[in-house]
Formats: sequence, structure tokens, C-alpha cells
Amino acid sequence: MKTNRRILLKGAGATAAIFPSIIPSRVLGKNAPSNRITIGCIGMGSQGTMYNMKPFITHEDCQVVTVCDARLNAAKWAQGIAHEMYGNTDVKIEQDFRNVLADASIDAVCISTPDHWHVPMALMALKADKHVICEKPTQSIAEGRKLSDAFAGSGKVFQAAIEDRSTIHFHKMVEWVKNGAIGDLERVNVMMPQGHIREKENPAPVPAEMDWNLWQGPAEFHEYTPSRWMSGHWRHIGMYSKGAITDIGTHLVDTAQLAVNDPDVCPVEVSGTGLIPENKMTDVPVTFDLHYTYGNGVEMRVYNGPAKGWDPKSCQLEFFGSKGWLKRMEFYGGITASDTAILRTKYAPATSRHWKIPPREHRDFLDAVKTGRPPIYPATDLHQMTTTLLMGVHCIELGRTLKWDPKKEEYVGDAEANAKRFRPKARNWEKEA
Repeated sequence: MKTNRRILLKGAGATAAIFPSIIPSRVLGKNAPSNRITIGCIGMGSQGTMYNMKPFITHEDCQVVTVCDARLNAAKWAQGIAHEMYGNTDVKIEQDFRNVLADASIDAVCISTPDHWHVPMALMALKADKHVICEKPTQSIAEGRKLSDAFAGSGKVFQAAIEDRSTIHFHKMVEWVKNGAIGDLERVNVMMPQGHIREKENPAPVPAEMDWNLWQGPAEFHEYTPSRWMSGHWRHIGMYSKGAITDIGTHLVDTAQLAVNDPDVCPVEVSGTGLIPENKMTDVPVTFDLHYTYGNGVEMRVYNGPAKGWDPKSCQLEFFGSKGWLKRMEFYGGITASDTAILRTKYAPATSRHWKIPPREHRDFLDAVKTGRPPIYPATDLHQMTTTLLMGVHCIELGRTLKWDPKKEEYVGDAEANAKRFRPKARNWEKEA
């Protein structure tokens, strides 16, 4: 049962009246333990631990209380880091995320699992009355809509755990484009690394520290193989993820789509080519050259560079307008422009056509939970971003141009393509446990 925070505050105040010299002022302030947002972290790989849990620990107005992973060794690793950062041994371990959701003392969960778990787990968390910050992307178009509808009006916050909208270089590119610094935007080029091709593996015994049924969850059952669960492998297996396009794409294409600024957000057409390996563990597009058209006439090309896997130099973003261009030729690189004066252009918040740069996603999430305002990257935005990327995956899978109706959120006159908006029926993983 969750302790009433007002009672805790009242008790703390009474104690302070008797022993004012031994209680730090922060205990009775806005960051007092009774006021902190309690967080359970689920999925403790490198992303969940280093890029999500650790940033939360640095904020005094929240407390990571539980770490959870179907792989106990991963949870123990994360727990050790949390204990070192906090200087205590208070953080609990769970292997079954349902125990985290059932804990009434936890206000919010951070989901850093493989993609196939994102929406099912987020919906279960909402049902358990939790706020949610969740890694990207969604696994299908239809579930993205379901996620958006579920959180709309729920009183709970959903924040996609994506940092790009608070990254100064990406923010400035969108700001300059939307404010007309290069004239009317005409086309965008997005280059990303290609995917890896992974060979099939023979089944192997499940490690004692892993709950293989929980790791697979709603995905189709597959016997355990030695590297199937690793990030560089599951990302290229269709039942868990859709590969390179939806991985880095949710970063670079999100920035591109913000700058396109189409009223309907998503494109109306996609065409292109790509390679899906045969008889491999990898069964998603590893190379791709996609051409999107938006309803406002802007064209976007999304294609792979020479590098395989994560490579900052193969992450390029180019905007071409009627009066100039902007380019960022690697993920961590600077911006160049057709006229250097563009790079010195500033806009007043009151008149700019783009929002003020927000704080990083973890801080933004905490602020949204505390104030009730929308986060910078809500469920609907994640859904629309993933829709654009999955349109490209479906185009390659079917080998033809696809037309999209952004208002109805369906392909135009293509029953086979529309069937791809949905995931296969979920496995009854709870019954099979």
C-alpha cells in the first residue's frame, strides 16, 4: 500500500520542530524523499542502465527504487551502479516486470526493453496506474495508435526516451528551416548506417540467470540461441524489431519530419528498394533507399551509407530549400550552410515558428509528471514517427510503391499492405510461463 505523502510530510515537519539542527533543509523541501518521483527501471542493458537509469539518479527529485531484467545478471550489474551512485544499498532487484508494476510505491517506470515489448509493457504500466518513459520505436503501426489513444486523457504521462529534440544541433536545424532561413523546404536527405546480417544459430540451453519466456513475451516462441538476445542481434530479427530503419531512423528522421512540418505529419507515399537477407537470422531490411513524398510537396530520401551498425559518420542530414541548404555530415558533427549568416541567425521565442529547446528527456519527463503538462515527445509523436519508418519497411517487404492516408492511418487500396499495420497475434506468454 502506498504511504500517504501528506502524512509523511506532516511527520517530517513535526520532527523538524523538535530536532531542527539534525535534518538537512533539503529533506523538508521540494526534493524531500516523500516528494520524490519513485521509478522502476525495466530492461537493464547498456541503454537502460547507462543512458536511462544513470541520468535519473542524477536528479534529486526522483528516486530509482527497483531495477528489473529477465536476465538477472543485467539487473545485478545495474543495481551495483545504482548503489555506487546513491552511496547506499536500497535499490531492489526484480526479474519479473509484473512485480514492478504491482508495486504501489512506484510512481513511474522506465522501459528499455527490446522493441517488441515497448507497447505491451507500456499499456500494462498504464493499467497499473504508472507514468511511463519508454524507448523507441513501436513495433507496428496499429499498436502505436493504440498506445496514443490509451494515454490520451489518462492523466498519466508517456514520454518517448529520445534525446534529439533537446540536442542543440538538431534543434537549430529545425528552427532555421521552419523559420525560412533556407526559403521553402523542398527536399531532405537522411543517410544512416546499414544493418548487420546475422547467421542462424543452433538452439542452446537457457542460462540459469535468464527467464527466456519473459524475454520473448508476446513475440512468437523461438528456442533460445546464444546471441539472439543481444542488442546487435535482436534488432535485426523481425519478431523483435524492424532493423536499421527503425533504429537510427527514430533519431534522424524525427528531426527531418519536424522540419518538413506537414500538417498531417506523415508522408502520403513511399517508394524504393532494399535488401532482406534469405535463410539468415536477420530477416529485416539491411540496405535501403527509400523515397518519401509529403502532402505539402516536400520529398525525403532515406538511404544507407557504407558502414554497418552504429557509426556516427554514417549519420547525415541535409535540408535543401529554395534559397539555400543546411547540412550535418555526421551525428556528432557541426552544421554547415550555403550561407554562414544562417548559422548566426537567432529567433525570439515569442516569434519563432519552432518551440524553445527543451531539457533532456529524463528531466522533461519528471517535469511533465510534476506539472501535468505534455512531454516534448508524447505517444502520438512516437506513433507518427514510427509510422513513417514502417512505411519504408513495408515498401521493401512488398516490393512496390505504397500510398498512405495520414488521416485514416491506412494504405490506400492495398489490403496486403494494410495487413502489415498489425503485429501477429500475441503469444500467450503468461499461460506458458
